[in-house]
Amino acid sequence: MSTVTILPSGKTIEVQEGTSLLDAILAAGEKLMHKCGGNAECGSCHIFVQAGKKGLSKTAAPEHARLDTIVGVGSKSRLACQAKVLGTEDITVELLGFASGL
Repeated sequence: MSTVTILPSGKTIEVQEGTSLLDAILAAGEKLMHKCGGNAECGSCHIFVQAGKKGLSKTAAPEHARLDTIVGVGSKSRLACQAKVLGTEDITVELLGFASGL
């Protein structure tokens, strides 16, 4: 189990290994756009991982390809639908205003 903290709200949720960050964020009651059903096709669930990056699955080719098409991507960028919790460390993510309905 890992603890996922969601910024800017500060909500925290316990997450089981293998859970996507998208599922964890939605389970916490947060809003996050996700138009493609978790297939790394739209990029609408783009988030920043502020801490605990090593506690997530590695970025695979489809996610890399989609991130390459998004403006504002940085070293902390992930698609929430593709990042799976490994259960090895706590994670802090930041929802982006345009994607989270803020």
